[in-house]
Amino acid sequence: MAARALFTDYIDQNAARFVDRLAEAVAIPSVSGDAAHRADVLRMSAWLESQLKALGVSTRLADLGTHVVDGRELPLPPVILGRLGEDPAKKTVLVYGHYDVQPAEKSDGWSTEPFKLVEDYETGRLIGRGSTDDKGPIVGWLNVLEAHMALGLELPVNMRFCLEGMEESSSEGLDEFINSEVKKGKDSWFDGVDCVCICDNYWMNTRTPCLTYGLRGIIYFKMTVSGPAWDLHSGGFGRVVHEPLTDLIALMGKLVAPDGTILIPGVDEMVPPVSAEEREIYEQLDYSLEDLDEATGAHVTLANDVATALMGRMRLPALSLHGIEGAFSGPGGKTVIPGCVAGKFSIRLVPPQTPENVEALVVKHVREEFEKLRTKNTMKIENVGGCKPWAADYRHWNYEAARRATEVVYGRPPNLTREGGSIPVTLTFAEALGVNVLLLPMGRGDDRAHSTNEKLDRSNFIEGTKLLGTYLYEVAAISS
Repeated sequence: MAARALFTDYIDQNAARFVDRLAEAVAIPSVSGDAAHRADVLRMSAWLESQLKALGVSTRLADLGTHVVDGRELPLPPVILGRLGEDPAKKTVLVYGHYDVQPAEKSDGWSTEPFKLVEDYETGRLIGRGSTDDKGPIVGWLNVLEAHMALGLELPVNMRFCLEGMEESSSEGLDEFINSEVKKGKDSWFDGVDCVCICDNYWMNTRTPCLTYGLRGIIYFKMTVSGPAWDLHSGGFGRVVHEPLTDLIALMGKLVAPDGTILIPGVDEMVPPVSAEEREIYEQLDYSLEDLDEATGAHVTLANDVATALMGRMRLPALSLHGIEGAFSGPGGKTVIPGCVAGKFSIRLVPPQTPENVEALVVKHVREEFEKLRTKNTMKIENVGGCKPWAADYRHWNYEAARRATEVVYGRPPNLTREGGSIPVTLTFAEALGVNVLLLPMGRGDDRAHSTNEKLDRSNFIEGTKLLGTYLYEVAAISS
């Protein structure tokens, strides 16, 4: 207990300097999706590796090869592997994070320069691209390592790090690397890992920390209807030809009902009914319909009770219509019949659904509905990507350790949540390593990750750093 107290005191005493370290990280515009910033992503990897080395971590840069962006062949950013501690009597924790960020320009609507960390002393917010996603949590881990080194304290666990630079660009190359590395057995960098901790998500609201044990998967479709060889004037051809947009609208109307029910036979039916124990989890969450109204800016929630609304977000599949390509959408009027249009939609998946078993149902349903239209147009449906859902055992000692740490640092039990979004590497680690994976967020639900004015509250950064370190002590103390 004395070591923990020394650790948390050190974090408080050095908080200002830790904010400066985060500012250094934010200042590097490591935008993985923009070829013009690839050198910055590589510069970020070099900065991060040097920080780890200075804190006693043995590192290795894993080369993932090259890929093509905007017609240019570019090196993929390396995966930074880190190793600290080899004590067989200690548990070994693998930490994942990503050092790349989303694009950001002041002209997008930012109130400040996106790649300059600005501290708003009135609100306590640290504003800058990557502050919460995911540089803040990564720097939090660096702070934990520094505190122990400076105080001469031994870490209570062995640590491994896997930090990537392509998370915001589909984690290209990462799954293949992890699976190939695991196959090395005793020579693998991941050998001996007992659990995984990922800090790449957020609280549900602004007041209650949480632990996340599930993520929805996704499958994304593009449905193209083609007819005339070119766009036509509606004055000359309206009610003369089969119109692709009319057919497409009819098809999209057969996918989901206004109440959210998925109209594709067999999709909703795959999901088992909620148990009494699980429903109790949703009923006990510190969240309200008012929180949902605040998050959406309107009173548009489908359900009239919060438990049902949250199950719609966390444990049920959801089909969303995203847009129509090829249709007129500009200001003013344009009397054109488009010759080819494409509708885009996705389905968020939950266990036991997979992209494969849902795709078969979607394709069958869409083709059958298209036949009913008796149209002379043609239709093509494509699966343009997806990933499986993930759910962990929240009764595992890894979650119990995180729960205890949260109560120590924040003085209250965490919300136990599943999230509607997807982090594919979570399932990759769970399947490849065969160990429990924990999502332990640092930031709040209003951090605006991926949006303008992304921020991380200073209190979440400092208390979150304490949480990460305290979690390691609880992992060491708990019986496995």
